[in-house]
Amino acid sequence: MNFPFSAIVGQEEMKRALLMAAVDPTIGGVLVFGDRGTGKSTAVRALAALLPEMEVVEGCRYHCDPADRDRSCSEACSARLGREELKISRISVPVVDLPLGATEDRIIGALDIEKALTLGEKSFEPGLLARANRGFLYIDEVNLLEDHLVDLLLDVAATGENVVEREGLSIRHPARFVLVGSGNPEEGELRPQLLDRFGLSVEVTTPKSIDERIEVIKRRDAFERNAQEFSARFAEDEAGNRQKIEKARAIRSHIMVSDSVLGKAAELCLALGTDGLRGELTLIRAARALAALEGCRELGVLHLQEVAASALRHRLRRDPLEEAGSTARIERALEEVFR
Repeated sequence: MNFPFSAIVGQEEMKRALLMAAVDPTIGGVLVFGDRGTGKSTAVRALAALLPEMEVVEGCRYHCDPADRDRSCSEACSARLGREELKISRISVPVVDLPLGATEDRIIGALDIEKALTLGEKSFEPGLLARANRGFLYIDEVNLLEDHLVDLLLDVAATGENVVEREGLSIRHPARFVLVGSGNPEEGELRPQLLDRFGLSVEVTTPKSIDERIEVIKRRDAFERNAQEFSARFAEDEAGNRQKIEKARAIRSHIMVSDSVLGKAAELCLALGTDGLRGELTLIRAARALAALEGCRELGVLHLQEVAASALRHRLRRDPLEEAGSTARIERALEEVFR
């Protein structure tokens, strides 16, 4: 049983970023960097129980969406969708852990050795990317991930497909997931190519308030002593957050975004000198997801201001003459642009 998401004390920016990614997966995932023991892994795993169930083609190993034929697997669903009545089932949104020691075969899938030896058949054994399709792929200590695995993830994240061509197998299946990574910056930096793939970047720190630290200890201790009883205390809050996510998903695409708000987003990114247009796109998507979570029908400049640090802090160029950190630079730019 996972610790309830609603019971996590503090770390508001991290929780908000995860909720926004749950509302709009096109934001591009969440990177959580900070001190050890600050609830990074706990929050990600708690998200699994919070998310509403999703519809899948019954029996499909890749959780294909029965309403989306264009993104169905090549094994069976692409041929069946639209031609016959499919059985549909509901499952929990997958949150899959990618361990640092995982092999390439474990991640992308490989030949099923057991079937090959016993039946003489060439059969594909799906990997972690197949399990994570339409869900979340979580990498703890993502900054320690081996380079060849980083390259593999970049390819799949860019195309939304996993293509396996080996040992006489030719498999293509959808692999669209929200990438969530956590780590400690003291243990190494993340490659720029992978860093750019994360939509949001969140910094977490150890609580400085005595009261907050006491509350964290009390809740964790209560959970470890009786997980079911503790979870029952937050069942109502969990249900409320689940409903909030469902409603936000329903209204997200209908939220109005004015040209003036788009102009402010572009002006902010110009002031910060971000490369390309991914900064503006992520900023707008994140702000729209936040507006949807708040039940708003129109995107406002306040939404931009609230998500700016998360959407842009990892996209800033390094300036050796600049003493201020990325968050401080963004705050300064926000003051200038939204004065």
